[in-house]
Amino acid sequence: MSVPVIAGLGTAQPPSASQDELWEGFFSRHFTGTTRSLAQRIFANSGVTRRQAAVNPLLEDVSDWPTERRMRRYQVEALPLGKEAVGRALTAAGLDAGDIGMFIVCSCTGYATPGLDILLARDLGMAADTQRMFIGHMGCYAALPGLGAASDFVTARGRPALLLCAELTSLHIQPSSARVDTQQIVSHALFSDAAVAAVVVPGGPGYALREVTSVTDTSTADHMTWDVTDAGFRMGLSPKVPQVLSRHVRGLVDDLLARHGVTTSEVDGWAVHPGGPRILNVVERELALPPEGLAASWATLDEHGNCSSPTVLLILDRLGRSTPAARRIVMLAFGPGLTLYAALLDRQE
Repeated sequence: MSVPVIAGLGTAQPPSASQDELWEGFFSRHFTGTTRSLAQRIFANSGVTRRQAAVNPLLEDVSDWPTERRMRRYQVEALPLGKEAVGRALTAAGLDAGDIGMFIVCSCTGYATPGLDILLARDLGMAADTQRMFIGHMGCYAALPGLGAASDFVTARGRPALLLCAELTSLHIQPSSARVDTQQIVSHALFSDAAVAAVVVPGGPGYALREVTSVTDTSTADHMTWDVTDAGFRMGLSPKVPQVLSRHVRGLVDDLLARHGVTTSEVDGWAVHPGGPRILNVVERELALPPEGLAASWATLDEHGNCSSPTVLLILDRLGRSTPAARRIVMLAFGPGLTLYAALLDRQE
C-alpha cells in the first residue's frame, strides 16, 4: 500500500505591512488611556515584524462593521487568495484540478453557503464527483486533522486529495468601544492572513505523512475561544495556555516518535505553530530543543505573524525549501479544546 505523500505546497498572501506601521497608523489610536501603553508593549514584544492583511486597517477600518458585512467581504477576498494557493500547489505536484478526488477546506474566519469548497471546485474545474469536506472553527490546529483526512482518503481510495487552509483574521478587528482586555490586545498584535494548499498523493517524491495524532485537555476548554458576535468574531486567549502545553507536549511528541522508532535528536525539522513567543519558548524548553531547532517557526512568526490554520503549513514550506531541506519533520499545532495536534513526516525522493 502506497504511503500518502505531500507532493506539492502552494502559498498565497495579501499585501503586508510592518508591525510598527500598524501600531502607529491604526492601533495606537484604537486603544486609549492605560490600555494604550499596555498594548504598545504587547505589540513591541509580539515577535512579529511584518503581517499580511486582506483588509488592511491602515487603508480600511472594519472594526465597526457588523458581522454580515464582514462575511460578505470574506467571500470577496478569500476566493482569489485560495485560488492562487491551490493553483501553485497543483503546479508543484504536477496535477490538474480534475485529478483531485477529495477537496478539504479549513477556515474559521468566514462562512458562506455555498462555501469555498464548492465555489473553488467550480472555478478551478474540479470533477463533479470530487468529494469535499469543510472544516470550520478548529482554529490554529485545523491543518493537521485536515492532512489526516486527506491522508486517509488517499490511502483508502488511491487518488489525490487537496487541502486548503485559508484565514482572513483581518476581518475581525474588534470595535474600539468594545470591552478591551489583555487577551484581545494579544490577538490584535499577532494575527495575520494567508492561504496555503497542500496536495497529497499515493506515493512518489515529497514528504511522506507517517502519522497524525492529538490530545485534548477538555478541562481547559475555556482557555481559547472564538465567539461569533454582532461585530465579527472575538478571540479569547488565556495566558494559561503555555502552562497547558507544557503539561502535554512532551508526552504527545515522545509517544508519536516512539511508535516509529525515532528520537527527538533524529528530527531535523520542527514546524511548530507560533501562537506567540511564549508558546515557542515552552515547546523549545519541554522538548529540550537546541537554539536553532525552532528557527523556521520563529522566522515565520517574525515575517507573517499568526495566520491561524495556514501557519504550520507556511513553516513546512519553509523547511522544505531550506538548504539542505529537512529530512524528518514533526509538525505541532494548538487550538481550542485545548487541543494539541502532531504529525510525523519524512522526505522521500
